[in-house]
Order: sequence, then structure tokens, then C-alpha cells
Amino acid sequence: MPTEDAASGTARRTLFRTGAGVGIAALGATTLVAGATAAHAEEAGEAAAAAAAPNPAFPKHELRASWIASTVNIDWPSRPGLDVATQKAELIRWLDEAVAYGFNAVMFQIRPTADAFWPSPHEPWSRWLTGAQGTDPGYDPLAYAVDEAHKRGLEIHGWFNPFRISMKAVSGDVGTDPSKLVDGHPAKDNPDWVVAYPADATGQLYFNPGVPEARQHNVDAICHAAENYDLDGVHFDDYFYPYPVGTQQFNDDATFAEYGGDFTDKKAWRRHNVDLFVKAISDRLRENKPNVKFGISPFGVWRNKADDPVLGSDTAAGAPTYDALSADTRKWVKEEWIDYIVPQVYWADSLAVASYGKIVRWWDEVCRGTNVQLFIGEATYKVNASTQSPEWNNDAHELDRHVVMGRELADVDGNIYFSAKSVRANELNAMGIIRDTHYQRPALIPPSDGRLRRPGTPRISDSRWREGKLELRFGCGDEHGGHGGHGGGHGRREASWFAVWRFDGHRRHVEAGDIADATALVGRVHADAGKFVDATAVKGKKYTYVVTAYNGVWTESKISKARKV
Repeated sequence: MPTEDAASGTARRTLFRTGAGVGIAALGATTLVAGATAAHAEEAGEAAAAAAAPNPAFPKHELRASWIASTVNIDWPSRPGLDVATQKAELIRWLDEAVAYGFNAVMFQIRPTADAFWPSPHEPWSRWLTGAQGTDPGYDPLAYAVDEAHKRGLEIHGWFNPFRISMKAVSGDVGTDPSKLVDGHPAKDNPDWVVAYPADATGQLYFNPGVPEARQHNVDAICHAAENYDLDGVHFDDYFYPYPVGTQQFNDDATFAEYGGDFTDKKAWRRHNVDLFVKAISDRLRENKPNVKFGISPFGVWRNKADDPVLGSDTAAGAPTYDALSADTRKWVKEEWIDYIVPQVYWADSLAVASYGKIVRWWDEVCRGTNVQLFIGEATYKVNASTQSPEWNNDAHELDRHVVMGRELADVDGNIYFSAKSVRANELNAMGIIRDTHYQRPALIPPSDGRLRRPGTPRISDSRWREGKLELRFGCGDEHGGHGGHGGGHGRREASWFAVWRFDGHRRHVEAGDIADATALVGRVHADAGKFVDATAVKGKKYTYVVTAYNGVWTESKISKARKV
């Protein structure tokens, strides 16, 4: 349930995103009063700026992200077996492009098929790195990705597929043949954990969510990355029990007989298994790494109204999560087991059976009053490619309208685009329109549930010009007067991130209303950096800078003292 010390759901998110009810100082706002002293003129300028309304075009908090997919080398690496230097160069290009598009986060796939993009004691190295499962790529891709993302002011969420062991054989993976898994693979060592579905040459291997030991293995494998790397989030997509294939059945009759207990409905038991898994991940992260957010991106429809006239959405989707995938995504929101949800609303607004607008509004109502953030998954890959709706091929503004709609709804806090490759392709200039229209100013990550204590007030310790650029150094004070970096352990006042705000001219004070939107925001800096280089400042001009600090769930500190330059 919502914490006592955090503002409740809708009101809190609306306030942080738009700065509703408070003013914002526009860059360069100054009012001179005839005959006034410089100090009085300064005060008058500040008062005039504070009276200005926040600019809804520049939200202070909004998630803007892309998925970087590694399954069958969709995005990165471009193919298996590349040398280390080439893999790193490709990854840097993806991260730089995220920054260029105005994004503030990436969802980075690091466990696509019961494997690992880091040295894991639980599962082998991924075949999508080297071409051979279990082969060391010669470096730690996850450590490198975390460091490079944070250098660029990007959050990085580790994206995990919980129960999928293999892709279809046609992709070059093992299909349904467990003997082709590398020796020592947990699925090969524990065949009773594994189900082939479909059970023919077109199928894949899955961990059976009904086997308690299999669930625990998945919890351990996933949380190992979160507990040993400075990830900002743990992220799942839409795969739990597999999508149905025709009339073929997922073969878990024996498991149901052994572990079904008092359940008489196998579908209800399956949903219970996935609930247990999601809750176990949530509990472990909040106990051991409370600064790490937990989010899930399911198929966009929970239930159709035909199946649930009271709670279902006005849709006729083919694979609603509750009925087809045994994933009660609405429950996870209402129970607040997750920090954010990203329904994959991969349809145009005009599609009658699954209208984008109807589904997004349904989720907006579901999340209302909870401490679960709502981001919307966008089908960038359909632009100029899909014939499902005419807009995908002839309307460059379909995705643009999605962003506008989200900003008009109280509980939508941003968008994630699938996938990075499609963002790069920029078909019909659809992503270019979003970048140029909506993402010209930076934005901070929306604040989460307030489970961590507020960071101490930051202090700007130095400002100087270096090679024509202004460098600011800063740190975060704790309750004992020290200055710490990031960390974010439970109850600590350390900072994980800083925001740098710049105002034209010299000002004595900067108030909360002055930073209520992103007009004056010039930098988003990970605490490891400890400094910010303002490449857009002009030497000889007068500026006032302040810094705010944030923990891992983006609770904001008090504003630092102003630094005049």
C-alpha cells in the first residue's frame, strides 16, 4: 500500500510531472524596476518569474526510453561472435543515440534465454554474445553497459526473460532439444524443471513455473545481477507462461497433480505460480536493493470486457494476459508488488478490437491511487511496416499523438519504444517528430514510492572554466554534515543522481517553483561523476546554478545554495 510519508498516487505524479500549482522561472527572466538597487531588481525578477505558470511542454519528470534487445541479436550485438572492441563500439552507439533522442533510460536485455550477459554463477554466458553458449566473451558486458549508460546520464534497467530457456531452432538456438544446451546448464541438469512447448520442431524450452525449485532458480539468477551491479531497475517483458499455439497444451499435468494443492482450476493455479514468482522478486529487491525499481512490460490487454464485464477493457484482443498467459497484471499493480508497469499497447488508436486510446485510458484508471508508475510501450517497429492499421504506413504523427495523449492523462508518466533498431531507422521521421516536438528539453525520471529517505542537500563545491566549457563540481550532504556519493541503501541519505539547473543572470535564491518544469534543467548526472560540464554556457555571461540530489527512486533533496558564475 502507499507509504505514509509519500504523497498518494495521482496527485503526487501530476505534481512532479507538470509542476501543477507552482511557478517556474524561465531562462533569462528578469524585471528591472526604475531606480531600484541591483538587489531589489534581483528580487523583483525572481518574484516575476515565480508568478509564471509551469510549461506543460517541458515536463520535469517523464520516462523516455528504448528497449535494447539481444534475443537473436535484434539490436545488440548485431551478430554473435564480434570482437570485444566492436561489441563495445556498437553499444556506445546505441547509448549515444538514446541521448540524442532525448531519452533518459534504456531497457537493456541481459538474460534473454536462461543465460547471462555477465559472469553469473547460476547460468552460462549467452550464445547471442559469442555464438556458443557458455563461452566467455572476454569482458563483462553488463559492467561496461552500466558504466557507459551512467556516464551519459541514462538509467539502465536490466531486462530479463523469466522462464524462457530457448528460442526456436530456426533462429539458430536449441529449439526443444535440451541435449544441445551447454553442459552444466540448470535446465539440462534438472530436466524435471523443463517443458517443451509446442512439443515439436517448432517449439521452445521453458522453465515450468509450477515447480518451486525452478521458480527459486529464476529468482536467484535474476537477483544476482541486481545485487551485484549498479542497475537502476529490474525489468521483465510479456513472457510468463508461453503464448498459446493453436490447441496445443502446455504439458504441466503432472506438476499440477504434485503441487496443485487445493486448486481445482489449473488456470488459477498457474496464475498463482506467477504471482508467487513476481512477489518473490519484489520482496527480495526491496529487502536487499531497495534503490532498484522493479517493472514489468506485459501484453497490453489484461482481460477483454467479454470475459470480465466489470473490470475488463473494451477490447477483443487475442491473448489477454490473465486468460492466455496466466499473468494477473492488474493484480500486481493493485497489490503494488511492482514499481512500474509498461503495457505494450502496440496498436493504432483506430484499431477497433484494441484501440490504443481505450487501452491506455483503462490502464490510467487501474494505476490511479496506487504507487505504481504507468509507462506505455510503443510499437516503433510498426511504423512504415505494419498493415494492421493504415496509420502505421501513412501517418507520421501516430506515435506523436500517443505522447500527447499520455501527457493529458494523470497517471501516464512516459513512453518506451520498441526497439532501439526501429528508433534508429526513424521511419516516416516519426521518432524525429517526437524528438523535435516533445524531447527538446531533458527530463528527470518520475519519482517512485518514497521508500528511501530523502537525500541530503547537495552543495556546489567548485565552478571553473576549462577549455571554454564551465565545469561544476558538487556532492551531497548527509544529516551529519558529510558529503556522500550514491548508494541508496535502505534509510541512507546518499544520492544516486543529481540534476543541474541554470538561470540567466545572478539570483540570490532559487525556490521549488523555479524548478517545477524542465525549462532551466541543463544536466542529469549520475553520482559517480561528481561533476557536470555545461557545454552550452557562454563565457562572459552571468548565470546562477543550483543542484538537486535524488536517490534511486528519485526522491528529491532540498535545493542547493545558488552558485553565481
